[in-house]
Amino acid sequence: MKKLTLFLALMASAFVNNPVDAQKTVNLFNGKDLSNWDFVVEGNKVPASDVYYVQDGLIRIAGQPIGYMYTKEIYKNFKLHVEWRWVDGKESNSGIFVLVEDVKNPFPKAVECQLHAGDAGDFVLLGGSDLIEYQKEKNKPRPEFPVVKKDKESTEKAAGEWNEANIFVRDGVITVYINGVYQNTGTSLTKEGHVALQSEGGPIEFRNVKLTPME
Repeated sequence: MKKLTLFLALMASAFVNNPVDAQKTVNLFNGKDLSNWDFVVEGNKVPASDVYYVQDGLIRIAGQPIGYMYTKEIYKNFKLHVEWRWVDGKESNSGIFVLVEDVKNPFPKAVECQLHAGDAGDFVLLGGSDLIEYQKEKNKPRPEFPVVKKDKESTEKAAGEWNEANIFVRDGVITVYINGVYQNTGTSLTKEGHVALQSEGGPIEFRNVKLTPME
């Protein structure tokens, strides 16, 4: 398994060092509005616009109630670039979802690339999703939110500073870099799905949410 993970990491590194055609890059956030996204709010407690909105040219997500905003389009084989920072100097919790295949409230069936402070780069398996790399403990039930831990110590920046995640998805293989450092690889049988940004915990801002298709 370690050899496979190393091989996949090297493959993703090749993509990093050989950028895909920038002309194909899709700006998932246009800097003005969220017209190309749909929204989930736990129990529909409040209007989505109270949780997900644009402020000063940035996506602002309130963190409560929990939920997620997801792309109207479905994507397969891509590089996803996302930048985020915690608001008011307070670290909190959020996530980037890929391969969203079943939109449910409040969690979809998807693989979460964790952004929880200190854990950015972990995978969390939502809604019954799975990764080959996940190993369930013997004689114990599968947890509600199984985790595949990241490879290295945290490479996140201090609260208030901008971080970046580069996530590569190819034929169901998900590889994550946090601030330029390789952190994780997971292999899913699901090959395509929506992309989503999570509301959970406290306020967070996103910018430069860009997706570049890969052949």
